[in-house]
Amino acid sequence: MPALLIDAGNTNIKFGLAERSGLGPSFALPTDHSATPDSLGLSLVTALSIHGVRPADVETAVASSVVPPLNPILAQAVSRYIGARLRFVSVDIPVPLKNLYGRPHEVGADRLVTAYAGRLAVSAPSVIVVDFGTATNFDCVRDDAFLGGLICPGMRTSLSGLVSKTAKLPHVALDPGDGALSIGRSTTDCINQGFVFGFADMVSGITARLMAHLGGETHVIATGGFAEKLAPICPAIRDVRPELLLEGLRQLWLGRDLDRARRDKRLP
Repeated sequence: MPALLIDAGNTNIKFGLAERSGLGPSFALPTDHSATPDSLGLSLVTALSIHGVRPADVETAVASSVVPPLNPILAQAVSRYIGARLRFVSVDIPVPLKNLYGRPHEVGADRLVTAYAGRLAVSAPSVIVVDFGTATNFDCVRDDAFLGGLICPGMRTSLSGLVSKTAKLPHVALDPGDGALSIGRSTTDCINQGFVFGFADMVSGITARLMAHLGGETHVIATGGFAEKLAPICPAIRDVRPELLLEGLRQLWLGRDLDRARRDKRLP
């Protein structure tokens, strides 16, 4: 029986189905602060039916949320329409990393879950997870510890800010094209080239500084909306895992800890 995984972010709420053997299909809804348990629940049931899953088929539900006001609404929707109790990271399910943040409670659940999934994914002593979401997060893990990281503007958020403050800007797709930088010959090209290559070089520069700080072998994993687009023009990114957060939720559902990963000889 599948588990329902929920990533409640500031822009979208992503739902995923998972089996013990791996991730299944996923789908997303815009984050709507006016949503009700019924509106979310009905949308969820409809989406599940498209994938051939009945509410009764769902074994359990696990969520990572950075939108606290939506948590009770999500919990009610899952309870009412799926018939399962929604468990939240880190309130109900702890993340098995040592949290070395100055104020541990300030770390978003999404950052901890992706850091945990990144730690499980590779054997290098240190891992940097670059998450291209509403913000661009750089999160650092060394051995069993979440060290913290950096939070930078997100690509789409930055573009929205530019558009909101500037008249007559055209729509921009943010696409690296063939991966070769060129001098823009139109306003659209100028913005596209500036954002795409500017963010790629930001990632390269910041990860280089973080790797020097961490020392030793460090593996860089990228996830989030723009990871696949930027990876070909950003040599610092060694690994792209679009579903890293959902995979982290799946592993937490299965109770996979770092000691078990070491027994499987995947971690140092």
